[in-house]
Amino acid sequence: MTDRPHRPETIAAGALGFEDAASGAVIPPIHPSTTYVRDPDNGYGRGRVYARADNPTFDIPARTITELEKGADTLLFASGMAAATAVFQALDPGDHVLVPDVMYWAFRNWVHGPATRWGLKVEGVDTSDTDAVRAALRPGQTRLVWVETPANPLWTVTDIAAVAELAHEAGAWLAVDSTVATPVLTRPIELGADIVMHSATKYLNGHSDIVAGTLTAARKDEFWGRIKAVQTQQGGILGSFEAWLLQRGLRTLFARVRWQSAAAMSLAERLTAHPRVAEVLYPGLPGFHGHGIASRQMTGGYGGMLSIRVKGGTQAAIDTAAHVGIWRRATSLGGVESLIEHRASIEGPTSPVPGDLLRLSVGLESPEDLYDDLDQALGQSLGLG
Repeated sequence: MTDRPHRPETIAAGALGFEDAASGAVIPPIHPSTTYVRDPDNGYGRGRVYARADNPTFDIPARTITELEKGADTLLFASGMAAATAVFQALDPGDHVLVPDVMYWAFRNWVHGPATRWGLKVEGVDTSDTDAVRAALRPGQTRLVWVETPANPLWTVTDIAAVAELAHEAGAWLAVDSTVATPVLTRPIELGADIVMHSATKYLNGHSDIVAGTLTAARKDEFWGRIKAVQTQQGGILGSFEAWLLQRGLRTLFARVRWQSAAAMSLAERLTAHPRVAEVLYPGLPGFHGHGIASRQMTGGYGGMLSIRVKGGTQAAIDTAAHVGIWRRATSLGGVESLIEHRASIEGPTSPVPGDLLRLSVGLESPEDLYDDLDQALGQSLGLG
Protein backbone atom coordinates (compact mmCIF):
# COMPACT_ATOMS: atom_id res chain seq x y z
CA MET A 1 0.00 0.00 0.00
CA THR A 2 1.45 3.36 -1.02
CA ASP A 3 0.98 6.60 0.87
CA ARG A 4 -2.65 7.62 0.67
CA PRO A 5 -3.36 10.44 -1.78
CA HIS A 6 -5.41 13.41 -0.70
CA ARG A 7 -7.68 14.32 -3.60
CA PRO A 8 -10.92 12.33 -3.61
CA GLU A 9 -10.79 11.39 -7.29
CA THR A 10 -7.41 9.77 -6.74
CA ILE A 11 -8.52 8.06 -3.53
CA ALA A 12 -11.43 6.42 -5.34
CA ALA A 13 -9.73 5.57 -8.64
CA GLY A 14 -6.60 4.16 -7.03
CA ALA A 15 -8.28 2.05 -4.34
CA LEU A 16 -6.22 3.99 -1.77
CA GLY A 17 -3.12 3.32 -3.86
CA PHE A 18 -3.28 -0.45 -3.37
CA GLU A 19 -0.35 -2.58 -4.53
CA ASP A 20 0.04 -6.21 -3.52
CA ALA A 21 3.38 -6.57 -1.75
CA ALA A 22 3.98 -10.12 -2.99
CA SER A 23 2.93 -9.90 -6.63
CA GLY A 24 2.71 -6.21 -7.46
CA ALA A 25 -0.96 -6.60 -8.42
CA VAL A 26 -2.94 -3.34 -8.52
CA ILE A 27 -6.32 -5.02 -7.92
CA PRO A 28 -7.14 -5.98 -4.31
CA PRO A 29 -7.87 -9.69 -3.76
CA ILE A 30 -11.03 -11.42 -2.53
CA HIS A 31 -10.83 -13.12 0.86
CA PRO A 32 -13.62 -15.73 1.09
CA SER A 33 -12.46 -17.24 4.39
CA THR A 34 -15.02 -17.13 7.19
CA THR A 35 -12.59 -17.79 10.02
CA TYR A 36 -8.97 -17.08 11.03
CA VAL A 37 -6.29 -19.07 12.85
CA ARG A 38 -5.32 -18.25 16.42
CA ASP A 39 -1.72 -17.55 17.42
CA PRO A 40 0.22 -20.12 19.49
CA ASP A 41 -0.45 -18.02 22.60
CA ASN A 42 -4.21 -18.41 21.89
CA GLY A 43 -4.58 -14.78 20.83
CA TYR A 44 -5.45 -13.10 17.54
CA GLY A 45 -2.39 -10.96 16.94
CA ARG A 46 -3.34 -10.35 13.30
CA GLY A 47 -6.64 -8.80 14.36
CA ARG A 48 -8.95 -11.26 12.57
CA VAL A 49 -11.37 -13.54 14.41
CA TYR A 50 -14.52 -14.32 12.42
CA ALA A 51 -15.87 -12.95 9.15
CA ARG A 52 -19.22 -11.80 10.50
CA ALA A 53 -17.40 -8.97 12.25
CA ASP A 54 -14.30 -8.76 10.11
CA ASN A 55 -13.14 -9.56 6.58
CA PRO A 56 -10.01 -8.25 4.79
CA THR A 57 -12.07 -7.76 1.62
CA PHE A 58 -14.04 -5.08 3.49
CA ASP A 59 -10.97 -3.01 4.30
CA ILE A 60 -10.37 -1.10 1.09
CA PRO A 61 -13.97 -0.21 0.18
CA ALA A 62 -14.73 0.73 3.79
CA ARG A 63 -11.61 2.86 4.14
CA THR A 64 -12.19 4.44 0.72
CA ILE A 65 -15.72 5.50 1.67
CA THR A 66 -14.47 6.78 5.04
CA GLU A 67 -11.90 8.93 3.27
CA LEU A 68 -14.39 10.23 0.71
CA GLU A 69 -16.95 11.13 3.40
CA LYS A 70 -14.31 12.63 5.71
CA GLY A 71 -15.54 10.36 8.49
CA ALA A 72 -14.01 8.19 11.20
CA ASP A 73 -15.24 4.68 10.29
CA THR A 74 -17.44 2.83 7.78
CA LEU A 75 -19.44 -0.38 7.97
CA LEU A 76 -20.54 -2.44 4.96
CA PHE A 77 -23.99 -4.05 5.07
CA ALA A 78 -25.87 -6.63 3.02
CA SER A 79 -28.27 -3.94 1.71
CA GLY A 80 -29.22 -0.31 2.08
CA MET A 81 -32.18 -1.41 4.17
CA ALA A 82 -29.89 -3.39 6.48
CA ALA A 83 -27.70 -0.31 6.94
CA ALA A 84 -30.59 2.08 7.55
CA THR A 85 -32.49 -0.15 9.96
CA ALA A 86 -29.31 -0.80 11.99
CA VAL A 87 -29.27 2.87 12.99
CA PHE A 88 -32.82 2.66 14.35
CA GLN A 89 -32.19 -0.69 16.03
CA ALA A 90 -29.36 0.93 17.98
CA LEU A 91 -31.94 3.17 19.67
CA ASP A 92 -34.04 2.26 22.71
CA PRO A 93 -37.79 1.59 22.78
CA GLY A 94 -39.56 4.85 23.59
CA ASP A 95 -37.01 7.06 21.80
CA HIS A 96 -38.52 9.77 19.62
CA VAL A 97 -37.26 10.00 16.04
CA LEU A 98 -38.04 12.35 13.16
CA VAL A 99 -38.16 11.05 9.58
CA PRO A 100 -38.99 12.80 6.29
CA ASP A 101 -42.42 12.78 4.73
CA VAL A 102 -40.69 12.07 1.39
CA MET A 103 -38.19 9.23 1.51
CA TYR A 104 -37.41 5.84 0.01
CA TRP A 105 -40.75 4.00 0.19
CA ALA A 106 -39.54 0.64 1.58
CA PHE A 107 -37.73 2.35 4.43
CA ARG A 108 -40.71 4.63 5.07
CA ASN A 109 -42.90 1.55 5.41
CA TRP A 110 -40.40 0.00 7.84
CA VAL A 111 -40.05 3.02 10.12
CA HIS A 112 -43.80 3.55 10.30
CA GLY A 113 -44.45 -0.19 10.74
CA PRO A 114 -41.99 -2.57 12.46
CA ALA A 115 -40.00 0.27 14.06
CA THR A 116 -43.10 1.61 15.81
CA ARG A 117 -44.21 -1.87 16.90
CA TRP A 118 -40.78 -2.30 18.45
CA GLY A 119 -41.40 0.84 20.51
CA LEU A 120 -39.89 3.79 18.68
CA LYS A 121 -41.96 6.97 18.56
CA VAL A 122 -41.70 7.83 14.87
CA GLU A 123 -42.91 11.20 13.60
CA GLY A 124 -42.94 12.30 9.97
CA VAL A 125 -42.02 15.87 9.10
CA ASP A 126 -41.24 17.95 6.03
CA THR A 127 -37.48 18.12 6.57
CA SER A 128 -37.14 20.67 3.76
CA ASP A 129 -38.97 23.09 6.10
CA THR A 130 -36.51 24.03 8.84
CA ASP A 131 -39.24 25.64 10.93
CA ALA A 132 -41.27 22.41 10.78
CA VAL A 133 -38.25 20.45 12.00
CA ARG A 134 -37.71 22.90 14.85
CA ALA A 135 -41.35 22.58 15.91
CA ALA A 136 -41.30 18.77 15.79
CA LEU A 137 -38.13 18.29 17.83
CA ARG A 138 -38.59 17.30 21.49
CA PRO A 139 -35.47 18.35 23.41
CA GLY A 140 -34.29 15.51 25.63
CA GLN A 141 -36.63 13.02 23.94
CA THR A 142 -35.73 13.14 20.24
CA ARG A 143 -32.73 10.88 19.81
CA LEU A 144 -32.44 10.76 16.04
CA VAL A 145 -33.31 12.91 13.04
CA TRP A 146 -33.16 11.04 9.73
CA VAL A 147 -33.08 12.97 6.46
CA GLU A 148 -32.77 11.95 2.82
CA THR A 149 -31.52 14.58 0.41
CA PRO A 150 -32.29 14.78 -2.45
CA ALA A 151 -35.24 12.60 -1.45
CA ASN A 152 -36.55 9.85 -3.71
CA PRO A 153 -38.53 10.35 -5.97
CA LEU A 154 -39.63 14.02 -5.64
CA TRP A 155 -35.99 15.09 -5.05
CA THR A 156 -36.89 17.21 -2.04
CA VAL A 157 -33.84 19.04 -0.69
CA THR A 158 -33.08 19.37 3.03
CA ASP A 159 -30.64 21.92 4.47
CA ILE A 160 -28.23 19.53 6.19
CA ALA A 161 -26.30 22.18 8.11
CA ALA A 162 -29.44 23.85 9.47
CA VAL A 163 -31.08 20.58 10.51
CA ALA A 164 -27.82 19.37 12.08
CA GLU A 165 -27.68 22.45 14.27
CA LEU A 166 -31.29 22.00 15.37
CA ALA A 167 -30.85 18.28 16.04
CA HIS A 168 -27.74 18.80 18.13
CA GLU A 169 -29.36 21.59 20.15
CA ALA A 170 -32.14 19.12 21.02
CA GLY A 171 -29.65 16.38 21.96
CA ALA A 172 -30.31 14.24 18.87
CA TRP A 173 -28.08 12.63 16.27
CA LEU A 174 -28.47 13.49 12.60
CA ALA A 175 -28.28 10.69 10.02
CA VAL A 176 -28.35 11.49 6.30
CA ASP A 177 -29.27 9.15 3.47
CA SER A 178 -26.95 10.57 0.81
CA THR A 179 -27.47 7.82 -1.76
CA VAL A 180 -28.44 10.17 -4.58
CA ALA A 181 -25.88 12.89 -3.87
CA THR A 182 -22.92 10.53 -3.24
CA PRO A 183 -19.69 11.89 -1.73
CA VAL A 184 -18.88 13.25 -5.18
CA LEU A 185 -21.49 16.00 -4.74
CA THR A 186 -22.19 16.26 -0.98
CA ARG A 187 -20.30 15.32 2.18
CA PRO A 188 -22.88 15.51 4.98
CA ILE A 189 -20.35 15.05 7.80
CA GLU A 190 -18.67 18.30 6.79
CA LEU A 191 -22.11 19.93 7.13
CA GLY A 192 -22.67 18.57 10.65
CA ALA A 193 -24.17 15.09 10.15
CA ASP A 194 -23.24 12.34 12.59
CA ILE A 195 -23.91 9.39 10.27
CA VAL A 196 -24.06 9.05 6.49
CA MET A 197 -25.92 6.17 4.87
CA HIS A 198 -25.72 4.92 1.28
CA SER A 199 -27.63 2.28 -0.56
CA ALA A 200 -24.39 1.16 -2.20
CA THR A 201 -26.46 -0.90 -4.64
CA LYS A 202 -26.84 2.42 -6.44
CA TYR A 203 -24.08 4.89 -7.32
CA LEU A 204 -21.24 3.63 -5.11
CA ASN A 205 -21.24 0.33 -6.99
CA GLY A 206 -22.81 1.74 -10.13
CA HIS A 207 -23.13 -1.43 -12.20
CA SER A 208 -26.41 -2.99 -11.02
CA ASP A 209 -24.69 -6.21 -9.98
CA ILE A 210 -24.69 -6.14 -6.16
CA VAL A 211 -27.04 -5.27 -3.30
CA ALA A 212 -25.18 -3.43 -0.53
CA GLY A 213 -25.39 -0.65 2.02
CA THR A 214 -22.95 1.47 4.00
CA LEU A 215 -22.87 3.61 7.12
CA THR A 216 -20.10 6.12 7.85
CA ALA A 217 -19.68 7.75 11.26
CA ALA A 218 -18.33 11.19 12.03
CA ARG A 219 -16.95 9.80 15.31
CA LYS A 220 -16.36 6.44 16.92
CA ASP A 221 -18.65 7.19 19.84
CA GLU A 222 -20.98 5.13 22.02
CA PHE A 223 -23.85 5.27 19.52
CA TRP A 224 -21.57 4.06 16.73
CA GLY A 225 -20.51 1.19 18.95
CA ARG A 226 -24.16 0.21 19.35
CA ILE A 227 -24.66 0.25 15.59
CA LYS A 228 -21.60 -1.97 15.10
CA ALA A 229 -22.98 -4.37 17.69
CA VAL A 230 -26.29 -4.56 15.80
CA GLN A 231 -24.46 -5.50 12.62
CA THR A 232 -22.24 -8.09 14.28
CA GLN A 233 -24.99 -9.70 16.33
CA GLN A 234 -27.63 -9.75 13.58
CA GLY A 235 -25.22 -10.64 10.80
CA GLY A 236 -26.31 -8.14 8.15
CA ILE A 237 -22.89 -8.15 6.50
CA LEU A 238 -21.80 -7.98 2.89
CA GLY A 239 -20.38 -11.05 1.14
CA SER A 240 -16.72 -11.15 0.12
CA PHE A 241 -17.41 -11.06 -3.61
CA GLU A 242 -19.95 -8.24 -3.23
CA ALA A 243 -17.43 -6.22 -1.19
CA TRP A 244 -14.88 -6.74 -3.96
CA LEU A 245 -17.39 -5.58 -6.58
CA LEU A 246 -18.14 -2.52 -4.45
CA GLN A 247 -14.50 -1.47 -4.39
CA ARG A 248 -14.38 -2.11 -8.15
CA GLY A 249 -17.32 0.25 -8.65
CA LEU A 250 -15.87 2.93 -6.39
CA ARG A 251 -12.90 3.28 -8.75
CA THR A 252 -15.11 4.88 -11.42
CA LEU A 253 -17.44 6.75 -9.05
CA PHE A 254 -16.32 10.28 -9.87
CA ALA A 255 -16.29 9.79 -13.64
CA ARG A 256 -19.75 8.20 -13.60
CA VAL A 257 -21.49 10.64 -11.25
CA ARG A 258 -20.11 13.71 -12.98
CA TRP A 259 -21.20 12.44 -16.40
CA GLN A 260 -24.62 11.42 -15.10
CA SER A 261 -25.13 14.76 -13.35
CA ALA A 262 -24.26 16.72 -16.47
CA ALA A 263 -26.53 14.52 -18.60
CA ALA A 264 -29.41 14.81 -16.11
CA MET A 265 -29.07 18.60 -16.10
CA SER A 266 -29.20 18.67 -19.89
CA LEU A 267 -32.26 16.43 -19.98
CA ALA A 268 -34.02 18.41 -17.25
CA GLU A 269 -33.55 21.67 -19.13
CA ARG A 270 -34.80 20.20 -22.43
CA LEU A 271 -37.74 18.37 -20.88
CA THR A 272 -38.89 21.52 -19.11
CA ALA A 273 -39.77 22.89 -22.54
CA HIS A 274 -41.39 19.68 -23.81
CA PRO A 275 -45.05 20.17 -24.71
CA ARG A 276 -46.06 16.79 -23.22
CA VAL A 277 -44.32 17.33 -19.86
CA ALA A 278 -46.25 19.15 -17.14
CA GLU A 279 -43.33 19.50 -14.70
CA VAL A 280 -39.72 18.47 -14.27
CA LEU A 281 -38.47 17.77 -10.74
CA TYR A 282 -34.70 18.29 -10.53
CA PRO A 283 -32.67 20.23 -7.93
CA GLY A 284 -30.49 21.76 -10.63
CA LEU A 285 -33.32 23.76 -12.17
CA PRO A 286 -33.40 27.37 -10.89
CA GLY A 287 -37.18 27.22 -10.47
CA PHE A 288 -37.11 24.05 -8.39
CA HIS A 289 -38.04 24.47 -4.72
CA GLY A 290 -34.83 23.88 -2.79
CA HIS A 291 -32.52 24.81 -5.67
CA GLY A 292 -30.77 27.42 -3.55
CA ILE A 293 -30.02 24.98 -0.74
CA ALA A 294 -28.90 22.34 -3.24
CA SER A 295 -26.51 24.87 -4.79
CA ARG A 296 -24.94 25.49 -1.38
CA GLN A 297 -24.46 21.86 -0.33
CA MET A 298 -23.96 20.08 -3.66
CA THR A 299 -20.67 20.72 -5.43
CA GLY A 300 -20.09 19.95 -9.10
CA GLY A 301 -23.62 18.93 -10.04
CA TYR A 302 -27.07 18.00 -8.82
CA GLY A 303 -27.09 14.25 -9.35
CA GLY A 304 -28.24 11.84 -12.01
CA MET A 305 -31.88 11.53 -10.86
CA LEU A 306 -34.89 13.49 -12.04
CA SER A 307 -38.63 12.95 -12.35
CA ILE A 308 -41.13 14.18 -14.90
CA ARG A 309 -44.87 14.62 -14.59
CA VAL A 310 -46.58 13.66 -17.83
CA LYS A 311 -49.52 15.57 -19.22
CA GLY A 312 -52.51 13.27 -19.52
CA GLY A 313 -52.24 11.74 -16.06
CA THR A 314 -51.46 8.26 -14.80
CA GLN A 315 -52.22 6.31 -17.95
CA ALA A 316 -50.18 8.65 -20.13
CA ALA A 317 -47.21 8.20 -17.80
CA ILE A 318 -47.52 4.40 -17.87
CA ASP A 319 -47.87 4.46 -21.65
CA THR A 320 -44.76 6.61 -21.98
CA ALA A 321 -42.72 4.10 -20.00
CA ALA A 322 -44.09 1.31 -22.20
CA HIS A 323 -42.82 2.96 -25.41
CA VAL A 324 -39.17 3.68 -24.56
CA GLY A 325 -36.41 1.84 -26.36
CA ILE A 326 -33.13 2.92 -24.77
CA TRP A 327 -34.40 3.58 -21.25
CA ARG A 328 -34.97 0.33 -19.33
CA ARG A 329 -38.28 -0.20 -17.53
CA ALA A 330 -36.82 -1.37 -14.22
CA THR A 331 -36.55 -0.35 -10.59
CA SER A 332 -33.37 0.84 -8.84
CA LEU A 333 -31.10 3.70 -9.86
CA GLY A 334 -27.49 4.82 -10.18
CA GLY A 335 -26.28 2.22 -12.69
CA VAL A 336 -24.56 2.75 -16.02
CA GLU A 337 -27.84 2.01 -17.82
CA SER A 338 -30.68 4.53 -17.82
CA LEU A 339 -33.86 3.41 -16.06
CA ILE A 340 -37.44 4.66 -16.15
CA GLU A 341 -40.12 3.75 -13.64
CA HIS A 342 -43.70 4.62 -12.79
CA ARG A 343 -43.18 4.98 -9.05
CA ALA A 344 -46.82 5.13 -7.94
CA SER A 345 -47.30 1.59 -9.27
CA ILE A 346 -44.44 0.41 -7.07
CA GLU A 347 -45.26 2.33 -3.91
CA GLY A 348 -49.00 1.73 -3.73
CA PRO A 349 -51.97 3.80 -2.53
CA THR A 350 -50.24 5.28 0.55
CA SER A 351 -47.48 6.82 -1.57
CA PRO A 352 -47.15 10.63 -1.78
CA VAL A 353 -46.03 10.19 -5.39
CA PRO A 354 -48.51 11.49 -8.00
CA GLY A 355 -49.75 9.04 -10.62
CA ASP A 356 -48.44 11.08 -13.53
CA LEU A 357 -44.82 10.89 -12.32
CA LEU A 358 -42.01 8.94 -13.98
CA ARG A 359 -38.69 8.55 -12.19
CA LEU A 360 -35.62 8.72 -14.42
CA SER A 361 -32.17 7.40 -13.54
CA VAL A 362 -29.70 8.74 -16.08
CA GLY A 363 -26.94 6.35 -17.09
CA LEU A 364 -23.93 6.71 -19.37
CA GLU A 365 -25.66 6.68 -22.74
CA SER A 366 -25.72 9.68 -25.06
CA PRO A 367 -27.97 12.39 -23.57
CA GLU A 368 -29.19 13.15 -27.09
CA ASP A 369 -30.27 9.54 -27.60
CA LEU A 370 -31.96 9.49 -24.21
CA TYR A 371 -33.90 12.66 -25.01
CA ASP A 372 -34.92 11.43 -28.46
CA ASP A 373 -36.14 8.16 -26.94
CA LEU A 374 -38.26 9.97 -24.35
CA ASP A 375 -39.55 12.39 -26.96
CA GLN A 376 -40.90 9.62 -29.20
CA ALA A 377 -42.31 7.72 -26.21
CA LEU A 378 -44.15 10.80 -24.95
CA GLY A 379 -45.64 11.26 -28.40
CA GLN A 380 -46.74 7.64 -28.76
CA SER A 381 -48.31 7.57 -25.31
CA LEU A 382 -50.73 10.29 -26.40
CA GLY A 383 -51.38 8.92 -29.88
CA LEU A 384 -49.00 11.44 -31.46
CA GLY A 385 -46.19 9.09 -32.51
